[in-house]
Amino acid sequence: MSNRFKKDFAGGVNFLAQLLDFSGVILISLAIFYFYVQEENVFALYLNSTIYFALITLGIFQKFNIYSSWRGRSKFERFRKITSAYLFVATFAVIVSALTKTTIQFSRVWFVAWVLGTLIYLNTYRIIIDLILQYSRRKGWNLKDIIVFGAGELGKSVGEKINEADWLGFNIVAYIDDDKDKIGKSLNGKEIISAEGLAAYIEEKQIREMWIALPFRNEERVRELIHELRHISISIKFIPDIFGFRSLNQEISEIAGIPILQLNGTPIHGLNRIIKEIEDKVISILILLSIWPILIAVAVAIKIESRGPILFKQIRNGWDGKKIKVYKFRSMFVHDEGDKITQAKKNDKRITRVGAFIRRTSLDELPQFINVLQGRMSIVGPRPHVISQNEEYKDQVDFYMQRHRVKPGITGWAQVCGYRGETDTLEKMSKRVEYDLYYIENWSLGFDIKIIFMTIFKGFINKNAY
Repeated sequence: MSNRFKKDFAGGVNFLAQLLDFSGVILISLAIFYFYVQEENVFALYLNSTIYFALITLGIFQKFNIYSSWRGRSKFERFRKITSAYLFVATFAVIVSALTKTTIQFSRVWFVAWVLGTLIYLNTYRIIIDLILQYSRRKGWNLKDIIVFGAGELGKSVGEKINEADWLGFNIVAYIDDDKDKIGKSLNGKEIISAEGLAAYIEEKQIREMWIALPFRNEERVRELIHELRHISISIKFIPDIFGFRSLNQEISEIAGIPILQLNGTPIHGLNRIIKEIEDKVISILILLSIWPILIAVAVAIKIESRGPILFKQIRNGWDGKKIKVYKFRSMFVHDEGDKITQAKKNDKRITRVGAFIRRTSLDELPQFINVLQGRMSIVGPRPHVISQNEEYKDQVDFYMQRHRVKPGITGWAQVCGYRGETDTLEKMSKRVEYDLYYIENWSLGFDIKIIFMTIFKGFINKNAY
């Protein structure tokens, strides 16, 4: 497939998106008008207003860069941008109608249905196009040719990831390198060629994008490449060498015009934070309304067996390491260990008979749903360890304290995967932290729901809980 055809194809997809957006906004408006309003004397008003705001939509979408290439980029981010942009258009429409005193001439039901219907349409048809493009790219169509400058470990990692994600539609034509010992060899099935005569090679092969995969120390070489190719119409992208170290939720942003590479961010921010908060509050309320007889029964049993408070309140580290008070049903006889908290062990004499049962069945943790309502914890997240444990392990387990990049949870990925209970060895704690970090790196609403269901069916009773 020729580069000219690929360029035309990409432009065609972009034009198609704009056409579908413009026509969709208008057709959905008219469809709702005919089904609900059905007043011919105001049809011209509705039609003219709809066309006007369809044009506004195209302009705003351009401003939000929605019509730029989304190849290899987050589709959730696209959904967020489309939703934000169109709600901006809808808000603008309300303001204009209010200023022109024409609000009363439009049906509120029509307007709400139009906005919601169009939002669903704008996102749904793009998903369908994504599926079509993914299929075509796996068949070798609509591929984007690129070259990778750097045949070292970083270049190798980049090539492997591109080959694994064939649906993205990137095709590495060749690797370029300055090392003469690598010239003529192959990497990931592609030829390694000399950097000499790079500009001529790019022109000959009609390459329009180059990825630079060099370590940070090669800053001077990167500048030389940019200068060398300054007369060629080619897009140059630099790949930061971050494969060699562990990072959480990498994100590139811009602050005051300064590009910022975030290495250990949290996924729970912006819209995600709102989703997580709604999930926590709704599920906690439903569960507390369902389990209140169990809470009363456990509280009475604890009070009958031994003296002391029903709830055990302990200071632990929460989101961003801030100290929070965590509730549990008291499962031990009242005792004082001072600042050093010893983990419960098998046949621990401190544990009451009621305590042994509620620990084994996880009933001791039910009061933590109150912590969730207070905003201190989440339904799902890394389990909060006692502060003395954090101090003990933070220098022994890599990235241990990164567990606090999200709220601690009542249940978590580590727990449902069997890493629960006593952590009497460094290996056990390391595995728990590994699963906690995996959760943070891969958080989604669907992942939370999966963990909740796994907890229901396999997470309450555990042989390691004593």
